[in-house]
Amino acid sequence: MVAEPIVSKVLQNKEQKNKLYTAVAKLVPSNVMSNKNRAKAWKYGHQQKYDFIVISTTGQVGEIINISGLNIGLPPTPKYLPAPDKKEQQYWRRSEIPSVLSRIPSIFQWNEMPPVFKDKWIDYIEQEFDRREQGHWFMNNGIPTYMTGAHYMYLQWATIDVGYPDFREANRVFFIFWEACKADNRCFGMSYLKIRRSGFSFMGSSECVNTGTLAKDSRVGILSKTGSDAKKMFTDKVVPIANRLPFFFKPIQDGMDKPKTELAFRIPASKITKKNMHVVSDNELSGLDTTIDWKNTDDNSYDGEKLLLLVHDESGKWINPNNILHNWRVTKTCLRLGSRIIGKCMMGSTSNALNKGGGNFKKLYDDSSTDVRNGNGQTRSGLYSLFIPMEYNMEGFIDRFGEPVVSAPDKPVRGIDDLMISSGALTYWEAEVESLKSDPDALNEFYRQFPRTESHAFRDESKSTLFNLTKIYQQLDYAESLIREQYVTRGSFGWKDGKKDSAVVFYPDKRGRFNVSWTPKSGLQNRIETRNGIKHPGNEHMGSFGCDSYDISGVVGGGGSNGALHGMTKFHMDEGPVNEFFLEYVARPQTAEIFFEEVLMACVFYGMPILIENNKPRLLYHFKNRGYRGFCMNRPDKHYNKLSKTEKELGGLPNSSEDIKQSHASAIESYIEKYVGVDLEGTFRDSDEMGTMPFVRTLEDWAKFDISNRTAYDATISSGLAIMANQKHLYTPEQKQKKISLTFATYRNSGTISEIIR
Repeated sequence: MVAEPIVSKVLQNKEQKNKLYTAVAKLVPSNVMSNKNRAKAWKYGHQQKYDFIVISTTGQVGEIINISGLNIGLPPTPKYLPAPDKKEQQYWRRSEIPSVLSRIPSIFQWNEMPPVFKDKWIDYIEQEFDRREQGHWFMNNGIPTYMTGAHYMYLQWATIDVGYPDFREANRVFFIFWEACKADNRCFGMSYLKIRRSGFSFMGSSECVNTGTLAKDSRVGILSKTGSDAKKMFTDKVVPIANRLPFFFKPIQDGMDKPKTELAFRIPASKITKKNMHVVSDNELSGLDTTIDWKNTDDNSYDGEKLLLLVHDESGKWINPNNILHNWRVTKTCLRLGSRIIGKCMMGSTSNALNKGGGNFKKLYDDSSTDVRNGNGQTRSGLYSLFIPMEYNMEGFIDRFGEPVVSAPDKPVRGIDDLMISSGALTYWEAEVESLKSDPDALNEFYRQFPRTESHAFRDESKSTLFNLTKIYQQLDYAESLIREQYVTRGSFGWKDGKKDSAVVFYPDKRGRFNVSWTPKSGLQNRIETRNGIKHPGNEHMGSFGCDSYDISGVVGGGGSNGALHGMTKFHMDEGPVNEFFLEYVARPQTAEIFFEEVLMACVFYGMPILIENNKPRLLYHFKNRGYRGFCMNRPDKHYNKLSKTEKELGGLPNSSEDIKQSHASAIESYIEKYVGVDLEGTFRDSDEMGTMPFVRTLEDWAKFDISNRTAYDATISSGLAIMANQKHLYTPEQKQKKISLTFATYRNSGTISEIIR
């Protein structure tokens, strides 16, 4: 072994292979970084000023990376790392415990050993404690690679069903993210959306033991989709890992070697150092008083108890009457004292079908996005969400360096199981997908087990939707395979120079609420016609908007449905897309008035009319009071003279009529058949041409739409209204023909003059 100098940036090199994180440059000024590193002044936890989370325990920070929206500061790369000379020999290897130490059962036997024996092994033991606390660096295929202390404990000391775990880059990212969740005082833990056999149960079990053998007077809990699953995780995973720890990490446990319900640690193993290795103290008998146990699956599991760690396995598979959302609301209180977070939750799962518990898990996962935080800096759930795609963690497609073999290699590569890999994870996945295309439910189950995208993970059963799921999912797969930023721009609208009712401008903004795939050229922007003092859209011939509005800014307890707006073109002769959705907005701003103004600005910018459901009329009044009544379309299924007084005043379409509901659903159904997914028969476009719907959220909403519960599907309502607005001629009632009674005179035509017969 030689000491190899570290001259390269760890993440800049690895980033070429790994898309699970990105390097963050210039987040902290270089002088600030160097000064604080010199003084070892960086504190473990969230750095509010620069908005990143330090997971280093040494007071120093190296690279800063972003994982799933979190900026995370790693420890600095060591100047030298021991490693074999050849890159191909540089990979993770577990180190066997020296045999003489393996025969020591507890701290008591260590205390009885002669000083010369202790002197010989103290460096090894101290090193293991340092790695547990600070993490560990090793050379991996020529690249210095960092793992957290929890990850090291898992790889080095946790036994699993096949012996000891393999190093996987995906799991390294998982543990770094988990460490950031632990370090961040705003966070209650993580919600991990995973693939099947990712190793989560064993990683969670290892963390139970790692946490439970460190903390005093604490409790570690386990939940799963059923009580028997939680028990099995405890007895088959947690207990064996705890029992096989080396003596210097292993507290003395109370009771049986193989308990069924609880691991109780009464006497801790002291941290052995050069200073204390010869000292035998009575303090060792003071007691750790920490337990690890499991609970039956119930909404009120652990209610009223204080937890340091909760491992929540298979949380996407809770089936009625059990509800993961209800459970989390209760369990969350076990992790805090007042406003202070004192415990963390490690939650992970694949997802069931939405109507079999997956829908609740999806809600919890979506509410864990780090993009949306409240005034306390917390996400809606309090958790942070993490998703690792299938191709990064697929068994049989991980090379000996722990890196995923995503595509077929030019020549076979050696895997972590020492077998040669000649194909790629994506090749395998695509072949499976192709073989299941004729069985939608089997395909969706495969997607849920091995998702490449978040929408794959939450695919529903085909029988539970009104629309053609095959076409919707084809379009979803296509949309998610694209580099989204090249096709859809997130942004905001605003009045030029802040002057209302002037011209509207669109500007890209990652925090904006609009997703836009097309904007008209400058000559077509802000086209308004004023007739009799009322503003009308100048681009009505090009397209329309549909909107699902709301009237109340807030609801009791928070929440409430979103406001939704969709823009769609129709057949026209100007420059621009035809029969395509170009704008998506699904959000609930702080006040309803903000939503109304944003909708108005979008309509003005594109110069297109809008069809709005009139059961919540405040948006219609907003348009009228500002002089834009001409933008609000009347209901297309009635002639103007048949409209009510209010309908004439405001416009809009009622949502109470069954005919309207059916027409609305039919409009979406027809659009999907014509313009979404692949048209295999080539009826509406070339058979190899994919549809052009770029908005994933709307596609997902269509996939789960329930006509009997329309209010839950904001995006479906507004997108359907946009389609109806463009097809208003289809709903125009036929003019009834009046029967006209005509009386014709009868003439006598004999002679030279015709005479009327009276």
